[in-house]
Amino acid sequence: MALKHHIDIQARYDQQVDNSLSYVLPFIEKTKKIGPGTAIFEVGTAEGGVLLPFIERGCQCLGVDLDEPRIVQAKIFLHEAVAAGKVELVCQNIYEDAFVAKYGKSFDVIILKDVIEHVPEQQKFIDHLRKFLKPGGQIFFGFPPWYMPFGGHQQLCRKKWASVLPWYHLLPRFMYKGILELAGEHPGVIKELLEIRDTQITIESFERIVKNLGMKVVNKQHYLINPIYKFKFGLQPRKQLAPVTWFPYLRDFMTTCVYYTIE
Repeated sequence: MALKHHIDIQARYDQQVDNSLSYVLPFIEKTKKIGPGTAIFEVGTAEGGVLLPFIERGCQCLGVDLDEPRIVQAKIFLHEAVAAGKVELVCQNIYEDAFVAKYGKSFDVIILKDVIEHVPEQQKFIDHLRKFLKPGGQIFFGFPPWYMPFGGHQQLCRKKWASVLPWYHLLPRFMYKGILELAGEHPGVIKELLEIRDTQITIESFERIVKNLGMKVVNKQHYLINPIYKFKFGLQPRKQLAPVTWFPYLRDFMTTCVYYTIE
């Protein structure tokens, strides 16, 4: 049973705005001043809802996504800001030389909300992101750790039992695929879920990448209950208990979302 925001574009956009205003922007603001003149770059912007609270703060924003229909929709939702020159929305690969030449060293903050877990070669990708930062710039990441109960994004499934069954994404790939096929899931959904399995990211692997790149974590927050679950399931967000965050690997199984800011 897919969630409403997976099939309702307006609901998806509203969730993005709500989560950004209530959690993403306040988290980023703990380590970076946000206001008129702040340059914001969101990778994987989708319908653009995450950017709206930053636009309303007077930031100059750029949103990029490889899914052209979602960029088209973002331009509809943010049409007033686009017309006013407050936000630019483009469908382009950020690895392209032309993109780097145009936007290199341009941004105070780069945002990746529920994106990095979909990206292959994550260390290479994060290293590339540094090309777009101004001196002192920071990158925000929000993502669900792979080992948490629904780290496989199985909530995308249309069959209710397949969408609420926890941890089965951790089975061997052929078994995971077999269960999805047994549930009668659409081949497109199965393909997406297997791609997420191939690009999985954990708290440990993320922090290792940051260390390997010579970057540092300037702020982090682990959640027992993901802030977006307020919108999806009516659950109140809950920060993870501090003692749980002290134990590598164990924390991945018990933490549904992490926020990081690195520089």
